[in-house]
Amino acid sequence: MALTLKEPASPNGPTASAKTFFGHPRGLATLFLTEMWERFSFYGMRALLPLYLIAGGPAAAAGSQGNGLAMTGATALAITSLYMAMVYLPCMTGGWLGDRLWGPRRTVIVSGCVIVAGHLMLALPGLPAFFAGLALVAIGSGLLKANISTMVGHLYEREDSPRRDSGFTVFYMGINLGGLLAPLIIGTVGQQVSWHLGFVLAAVGMALGLMQFVLGTRHLNRRSDVVPEPLAPGELGRVIRKFLFWVGAAAIACAAPALSGHFTLHWALVSLSLVGIAIPVAALARIKRDKALDRGERSRMSAYVWFFAAAAVFWMIYDQGASTMALFGAKSTTGELFGFSFPSSWLQSVNPVFIMALGPVFAWMWMWLVRRRREPTTVVKFALGLWLIGLSFLVFVVPMVMAGHGARVSPMWLVSIYLIQTIGELCLSPVGLSLTTKMAPLKYASQMMGIWFLAVTAGDCAASLLVLGGIDLNTAPVVGVEAGLAALAGLAVFLRRDRVRSLMGAVR
Repeated sequence: MALTLKEPASPNGPTASAKTFFGHPRGLATLFLTEMWERFSFYGMRALLPLYLIAGGPAAAAGSQGNGLAMTGATALAITSLYMAMVYLPCMTGGWLGDRLWGPRRTVIVSGCVIVAGHLMLALPGLPAFFAGLALVAIGSGLLKANISTMVGHLYEREDSPRRDSGFTVFYMGINLGGLLAPLIIGTVGQQVSWHLGFVLAAVGMALGLMQFVLGTRHLNRRSDVVPEPLAPGELGRVIRKFLFWVGAAAIACAAPALSGHFTLHWALVSLSLVGIAIPVAALARIKRDKALDRGERSRMSAYVWFFAAAAVFWMIYDQGASTMALFGAKSTTGELFGFSFPSSWLQSVNPVFIMALGPVFAWMWMWLVRRRREPTTVVKFALGLWLIGLSFLVFVVPMVMAGHGARVSPMWLVSIYLIQTIGELCLSPVGLSLTTKMAPLKYASQMMGIWFLAVTAGDCAASLLVLGGIDLNTAPVVGVEAGLAALAGLAVFLRRDRVRSLMGAVR
């Protein structure tokens, strides 16, 4: 049953006399702050995770706090990449719940509670609590992300509104404000005081975000309470039975190697990584083959495959900022600038700082180019994003070579790399969010936002498989090859730009 807001907003967004948020509908402030606090909890966990995994072991940086899980660097890289992938894997399920069962607003409330529970589990000692907490945070974040982004799209009446891309860029600043604060607060407490206290702070952040969302829902569009495709009578029972079947099949698949004595952490990580690639591909293929879609929707889905593949390559490299680059920062940088020492987790705040500084510039720039009819097409923006992420790893080769014999380099190398990555991110990520809401078939409104985030899952799982396959991502030759891969992917997208634009139809 759909919920009803006490003070429903106009279905077309705010009236002329309504309060606005940086010139956008007032509901954008509610979603901005909710996403800010959710990202505060997520980025705090992300800043601590690889360092906590190696703490107390031979891979830990000199002088770091102990009491971690003492894992090898390769295992830590694989788990960190896989965790970030699994955070986005449930996005499809979250979109389905928003489309078919609860509606976007209720799904966000449920997912926020799950995230809080996950971070509290991480505050408990022991491996069982650790992996259970990771799972809950991943599930909750996935359920939340697709729906909250869909609600941003609901704030704009016209899908081709010039304000839409600008609004998503403002929303994207909320993501990065949380990402800026988290390493400075959670990272410092976790790295220098107590890992588990840092996880508690992440739970507090998500709880604040949830409270703010509940109090501010009166500013949202009424569509955020609507279930677009409600389940037919009896359909819920069939869905539950199918869910239990697959859970049982997964349990049997895990039990067989465990009983035979062949179950290992490596086996589990490889299996999850393969699933993380297979599910996004299968989900995208299922929607593309749906005979209920009209000709225009099927054409747009064919174009969307190109954007999905480009995004997967982009995120495979970009998200190594929290794994490969994070471990490099902890072990191979001096940890000080201008005589000021700081924990290595603070480097995770560099990208959000640049987003906060450059986000408004890009939002203004796109609008300025629109007015002059000179804005690059979405395809060109994606190609630029890929070229820039490739350039960032080409630069990364230099400090890796310099630190090849145990020397430490200036953190400014990583700062410069994050700057290049930020510019690439602003060309691709907020634009991709907006594009997905415009290209999504009505039947899959929230689920398509889940598909967009599954590109992150596919990219991160690919990185995890590379590590598990014995490839050391923390070496200059491998980083150089990844830079070349991104450049080639950007060239392929650019050369096919006319074909992709024709498949997009009226969407621009």
